[in-house]
Order: sequence, then C-alpha cells, then structure tokens
Amino acid sequence: MKLLGSVTSPFVRKVRIVLIEKHIDFELVTDTLVGDIPLIEKYNPLGKIPALVLDDGLTLFDSQVITEYLDAISPVGHLIPETPRERAVVKRWEAMADGILDAGVAIVLEKRRPETEQSPSWMERQRGKMERGLAQMAKELGTRAWCTAEALNLSDLATGSLLFWLDFRFPEWLWRQQYPNLNALALKLGQRKSFKETLPNL
Repeated sequence: MKLLGSVTSPFVRKVRIVLIEKHIDFELVTDTLVGDIPLIEKYNPLGKIPALVLDDGLTLFDSQVITEYLDAISPVGHLIPETPRERAVVKRWEAMADGILDAGVAIVLEKRRPETEQSPSWMERQRGKMERGLAQMAKELGTRAWCTAEALNLSDLATGSLLFWLDFRFPEWLWRQQYPNLNALALKLGQRKSFKETLPNL
C-alpha cells in the first residue's frame, strides 16, 4: 500500500506511526502537492492528505478512517478497543487531538496570507479552541500513565502526534511547562521506534 502525504503533516505522521506500530509495510509518497494538478487530487477529490492507496486500488482518506482500517487489518497490538464505550472513548480522544490540530493548521495557513488579509480575531478564536482542548486533555489524563487505558492505544498516538506538532509549529507555546503530565506522556512516546522514525526530515 502507498501513503500519500507530507512529512510535516501531523495527520500523516499519526498514520505513519500507526503503520509502524502495527508492523504494516507501506511506501510513503511525498510529492503529492506539487504540479499544476497535484497527485493527491487523483486519489482524493478533496485534495487533502493523508490518502492511503490499497493494493487493490481503493483509496482511503481522512486520518481517522485510515487509522481505524489499519487497526482492523492487522492483529498486532490492537489500538482501538472492541467494546462500544471504550472504543468511543478512544475515538473521542483522537477527535479531540485532531480538532486541536485543525485549529492550529488553520492558524498556520492564515498567517501565510498577506498580512493585510489576515484576521487576528479569527486566529484568536482558533487559538482558543486549541487552548481549551489541550486543557481538557491534561485534565482527563490526570496522573494516569496513558490517555484512556492501562496500556498504549490510538488515543496516545494521536495525542503524541499533536504534542510534537505543537513544538514544531508553535514553539512559543510553553505547553510542556503548563501541562507537566502531557509533557511526561510526550517524553515517553518520543522514545518509541514509531515516533523516532517519523520525525520530520526538514
């Protein structure tokens, strides 16, 4: 299978981390956003990454759809529980992480517009979503070792993808000092092979 995306995208990184944790072979294709007709549009009409092209030609897009599929096809280290409530809790946490990322990416893109066209008030609203989301994560994590269970699962991998992206795109946000429990989680995740091998190669 092929994964189309950018090495700096936190959504793509989350999928790469899951692929590595699940021991699934894949090819990363990064030239997906260049040219008059970007390659990604051939596989995802929405033109968004990541997109996972299966061996039979079917393309999956949206990182949450992809991670759920990957967890289902490999028996190695299940990342999403089977019971409805536990499953919903993990997916809820993933949605929280992705929602914070959506707001952050929106700020990054807004700042790339000409300064006269930027909306400071709109960016402030997005920043508010990020701050409230991270505060909720820290509150729910509390003193636990992992986000939603006694062992690592998808909620932790999604959170790690978010936290390291904050370091990358929002270095002025001292979230590690603000939320020591999230920092401890990030430090633990950063030691895993899946996180080490997916560091952005800039």
